Amino acid sequence: MGSTTIPVLLVTANVGSIFEDPTEMLKIWTEEFLSTVSKLDPKFIALHCQEVGGKNYELSMKHVEHFIKLLMSSNELRLFDKIRVFLDEDYSSAENFTALGNLYFVHKSLENILLWDFKDMKFVPVQGKEIYSGNIEAVVTKEKAKFPQDFFPECKWSRKGFMRTRWSLNGTVIDLVNIHLFHDASNFIAMESYPSVYCKNRRRALEHTLQRFHNDSYSNAPYFLFGDFNFRTDTDGVIKLKSFDKELEAFEDTLTEYPVTFPPSYPFEEKISKATSYMQTRCPAWCDRVVLSRCAKQLVSEDSKVEYGLIGINTCMGDHKVRNLIVCVQYDFLFLSIYFMQPVFLDFHMLVTDE
Repeated sequence: MGSTTIPVLLVTANVGSIFEDPTEMLKIWTEEFLSTVSKLDPKFIALHCQEVGGKNYELSMKHVEHFIKLLMSSNELRLFDKIRVFLDEDYSSAENFTALGNLYFVHKSLENILLWDFKDMKFVPVQGKEIYSGNIEAVVTKEKAKFPQDFFPECKWSRKGFMRTRWSLNGTVIDLVNIHLFHDASNFIAMESYPSVYCKNRRRALEHTLQRFHNDSYSNAPYFLFGDFNFRTDTDGVIKLKSFDKELEAFEDTLTEYPVTFPPSYPFEEKISKATSYMQTRCPAWCDRVVLSRCAKQLVSEDSKVEYGLIGINTCMGDHKVRNLIVCVQYDFLFLSIYFMQPVFLDFHMLVTDE
């Protein structure tokens, strides 16, 4: 059976610092993002944001609405007539608040687009534009969770967790997962050993998330996992001129990533005049990533160009540069219906295979 493809743009952005200077930064950030949309011409856009509302969210959460309006009213997105926005903004709920934002834009040329209802366990049609903000615990077309409190370094509660949506794009079923893992609280502790205590906490949280997806009551589906992993270079290894960026190696049987051929995405200066300079406070690292299950990679057309890089490399985008991946996702009704409906019971380290 023949197959065709959908150009899909996956973007992850830690937007915390742009809300510290909303008058200048929101406009600059959105213009750079929209310029990328125009250049790449995707038909499905998934934008996963972390730290929505900024680090001082009690004061700056009010600017999020303006940020969303800038995107939705833009000329570049005028032909995207199906939009879903999920914004976890209720900072008064410490046990639930993640400050994650999942934004999805579907081009009018795409039909038969469905979104999974996690309560009734069925797909529902996607039509029109809907924004869910504030307290979104009751919204059934997303799954969201904060990591268990004992996972947090020193059990200090913070905005870390994941938010997942499941889509059917002309019969192709995929999960799109936004994730925010723990940061390194101390450079000195981080360089004492590898893996550091912070690396172990991140690994534990990521394992917990993947196991949850594998063992829950929903059928297994190929997934794209993109967010702020807070992966850091092996600080001790950098000092000793050893290899770097090791944290994803622990998941190489489960997750894959396209070649990283660009500079670290963090920590950039937040001053507009120093857009290409790194701060001196942290060792530069590839914190922001787009990874995918090995089954998801099988859905990507080998005949189309894959672009994996940074948005705004020469523009101030805050302390994190924006990471993007553009792929053409195939849809083949026979293959996907067989895959999605067939129960999969595998050991965690063999969640997906190439066979």
